[in-house]
Amino acid sequence: MGGGGQQTESSEPAKGDGVGPGGGRGGSAVYTWEEVQKHCHRGDQWLVIDRKVYNITQWAKRHPGGIRVISHFAGEDATEAFVAFHPDPNFVRKFLKPLLIGELAPTEPSQDQGKNAVLVQDFQALRDRLEREGLLRARPLFFSLYLGHILLLEALALGLLWVWGTSWSLTLLCSLMLATSQAQAGWLQHDYGHLSVCKKSSWNHVLHKFVIGHLKGASANWWNHRHFQHHAKPNVFSKDPDVNSLHVFVLGDKQPVEYGIKKLKYMPYHHQHQYFFLIGPPLLIPVYFHIQILRTMFLRQDWVDLAWSMSFYLRFFCCYYPFFGFFGSVALISFVRFLESHWFVWVTQMNHLPMEIDHERHQDWLTMQLSATCNIEQSTFNDWFSGHLNFQIEHHLFPTMPRHNYHLVAPLVRALCEKHGVPYQVKTLQKGMTDVVRSLKKSGDLWLDAYLHK
Repeated sequence: MGGGGQQTESSEPAKGDGVGPGGGRGGSAVYTWEEVQKHCHRGDQWLVIDRKVYNITQWAKRHPGGIRVISHFAGEDATEAFVAFHPDPNFVRKFLKPLLIGELAPTEPSQDQGKNAVLVQDFQALRDRLEREGLLRARPLFFSLYLGHILLLEALALGLLWVWGTSWSLTLLCSLMLATSQAQAGWLQHDYGHLSVCKKSSWNHVLHKFVIGHLKGASANWWNHRHFQHHAKPNVFSKDPDVNSLHVFVLGDKQPVEYGIKKLKYMPYHHQHQYFFLIGPPLLIPVYFHIQILRTMFLRQDWVDLAWSMSFYLRFFCCYYPFFGFFGSVALISFVRFLESHWFVWVTQMNHLPMEIDHERHQDWLTMQLSATCNIEQSTFNDWFSGHLNFQIEHHLFPTMPRHNYHLVAPLVRALCEKHGVPYQVKTLQKGMTDVVRSLKKSGDLWLDAYLHK
């Protein structure tokens, strides 16, 4: 973080603190939670980190992670999110200093919104333990081997065509191998994206650009700004873009009823568990994501990411044009995206869609993440198939943790959840997938009941 925030006219310190208007500019003012919570609007945003109060109104526009993710914590305690997202908090804190306007009054609790202080402290103690044991540090060899197997799949797919020609069977096999490499590259760029937070010159940041840009044809900045919102407020309407279904689906238990009461019928929602198969998995990556990525790069004038993205398509057409021609190559990449999209949707949705989807409830980090995520049973296949996102709980609690350590941390997280009565769900791969359809049907039925009878 960086830049200087200034106190707005409404930023008066709490009554009785002996500081006049504007006195918080040097960080000497004290505030109550009630005062902080008033500053949660687009043009007036404060947040609290480790009991320090910061005015982020101007800085939010320059936040490297995007304006939205930091604005989601306006008027709130952002301590747990700040620690979770920044691998090197000390590096970031120096940029926070100009934004400091004061601190919480000594009589105020450290947690806002009535959060469980003991649970918050126990979770922080667990994180401290993991840091001491080195479980938040990545092993470059693991990711090097993983990248190697992706490049090998790409090379084998092209090699088959060079050696054996373009029969239908070999073309289908080539497509499957390319879709596999694309899916696995998706999980790998996901790793690099989390590991490169606030370390723009690190090796993993450059590799993130390479994997998502050159190997997948997408945008690193687009992914970061979108995905970090998901982690900050998972399954929270208006804050998690992954549950912004653009009126195509109604999700959870509350949104369907709200739509039904208002007599909103953009789609026949009581059939959404059926049309999901037609417009969900097949179209998310080939259509929606591609339009969104291109639109974002041009609107933000993100020419670096655009160049990385174009390098993918240049390489792809150079490799496959000799075999399929221009239109044949377009058909090939479209089919590969079609297959990849199915893989991506099922892996990402089985951990979240059947879970609680609601409006903002101001929960502590552990409770919020566990209510929105579940795990899929561990196996060699499940680990590879999901890019270790079968450990979605551990990934959401510690987003900068390298995936090869999830299985070591899972028993500790489960024990902490049992201590505090927080549900820790683990499903089979089959149940995780079928629950996606069941949750859509349940939500559709709730909508129909509310639409017809309320």
